[in-house]
Amino acid sequence: MKKLVLLFLSFIFLFGLEQDFLSPKEAFKESFETKNSSLIINLDLGKDIYLYADKVSVKIKKPQEIDITKELVLPKSMPYEEYIIYLYNLNIEVPFSLLKSKVDAKEYEIELNFQGCSKAGLCYAPMSKTTLVKIPDDFVTQSTTNSTSSTKSSNDLNETDTIANSLKDGNFFIILLTFFGFGLLLSLTPCVFPMIPILSSIIVKAGQNEQLSMKRGFFLSLVYVISMSLAYTIAGIIAGLFGANLQVALQNPYVLSAFAAIFVALAFSMFGYYKLELPQSVQNKINKTTEGKEKQGIFGIAIMGFLSALIVGPCVAPPLAGALVYIGQTGNAFLGGAALFVLSLGMGVPLLLIGLGAGKFMPKPGGWMENITRIFGIVMLAIAIWMLDRVLEPIIVMYLWSLLFLGTTLYLKLYEHILMRLITLVILIYGVLTFVGAVSGATNVLNPLEKFTSSKVVSTSEAGITFKRIKNLTELEAEIKKSDKPVMLDFYADWCVACKEFENITFKDDRVIEKLKGFTLLQADVTANNQDDKELQKRFNIIGPPGIIFWDKDNNEINASKIVGYKNPKEFLEILNKHFSSSDI
Repeated sequence: MKKLVLLFLSFIFLFGLEQDFLSPKEAFKESFETKNSSLIINLDLGKDIYLYADKVSVKIKKPQEIDITKELVLPKSMPYEEYIIYLYNLNIEVPFSLLKSKVDAKEYEIELNFQGCSKAGLCYAPMSKTTLVKIPDDFVTQSTTNSTSSTKSSNDLNETDTIANSLKDGNFFIILLTFFGFGLLLSLTPCVFPMIPILSSIIVKAGQNEQLSMKRGFFLSLVYVISMSLAYTIAGIIAGLFGANLQVALQNPYVLSAFAAIFVALAFSMFGYYKLELPQSVQNKINKTTEGKEKQGIFGIAIMGFLSALIVGPCVAPPLAGALVYIGQTGNAFLGGAALFVLSLGMGVPLLLIGLGAGKFMPKPGGWMENITRIFGIVMLAIAIWMLDRVLEPIIVMYLWSLLFLGTTLYLKLYEHILMRLITLVILIYGVLTFVGAVSGATNVLNPLEKFTSSKVVSTSEAGITFKRIKNLTELEAEIKKSDKPVMLDFYADWCVACKEFENITFKDDRVIEKLKGFTLLQADVTANNQDDKELQKRFNIIGPPGIIFWDKDNNEINASKIVGYKNPKEFLEILNKHFSSSDI
């Protein structure tokens, strides 16, 4: 009997306890209304109800799924226990201009996602509410007069978003001209440098059998550059439309190793050990279907330009990333692809000048060309090691560099000219220093004696420029919530050359070290490109590393400070100083 009474009292207690909690419909009352060319989302909270800030999101579900949360003005969040929450009613304005800028349509299905809890101790399941938005036919004129209602100004956009928006809003031909200019600027970066010896070796090879005219030299370069441009365009469109990580695909260790082997094979061919050419039967068929010397060997040059662009020149700089973001958001592969094509043509301008100049200034064919060809063979070996730098351990790469320098010394010793003797001596000394540096554990070929002479490297490590690795979005959110300082998230990969530039140059600058002392430093290693890595990059619209995201000390993401591609110490500090004053750190 006592057990029945206790059971009955327990039931009454639990039933009464349940009545203290609001139902989901009472706790969260949502409404949608159209006002002044905007959708107004209202979410009224019941008594003692709060929302998790990181669970609130607004998405375009149709005609294309796009998360627009970070481009909306949300109320100020606040800390509560170990969480960041919204304690008051939400009123979110979604301008029609923002919807149109993302995907041009007459109707949109908008989804509001949220999750909240009661201070009494009950947490509700995640919820989603949708509404259909119809854009008025006369909105075009309204959008121009009400453009100031947009929730984000151009000053709030980072480089990548600004470029992506310029594609949406600009004139077609102005866009192409702008991207050609971006390409010219990229041609001054290290991205294009490895292509120069490849193209030069092709021109030298062509000049061995005939007097190379200006027309012929320019034509060979043009084939190479157009093939490079096609490679960028095709790969970029695929990456934009299907969300493929372009860099990961091209920087796969197996791919890099295979093409490093190709460059080694090319090197030994230039040394004269054998000839790399199509079978004679195939050459005869090609000769029958082509006319004139200008077309001979074009197929091979085109393949070399295509592969060189894919392997040697994948630069994730704002223009390239902006075009890929635009393609991914809008599906407009034509304009995005055209922009990438002219971007690549701009990058190829120095290569075209090389072809033009070689035809004009190259002396008559002779024995000197054999020697130059062999020197280019050494350069090909250097490119192979440079590519393997993203695959092998740094210490192994150091030994490879030392072997290349010492081997080059023995090779160049064949020449008796005083200048070549001097070059041989310098390379010999540097080869010995590189070998000694490798034995000592050094990993920077540009500073082989760092373990003996550079105190700065040691002091940098001791100064505390260290990153805490996070593996997924859950870990990232937890780290951001518990940080009482601004947060910096660095996207890194072992195969990313620009990431290593950040590591060895920017993050070793004393001024940068001092500035970053006031930040919580996190790093996402996306080398493996697993599902967690993909979700992290998708969340922040990162096409590929390097990429850096910032939050202020109130845990709000600072979109305008987003960095894509390498920044030297001066540029990096300009971004930090613009968005983070001394009082913010």
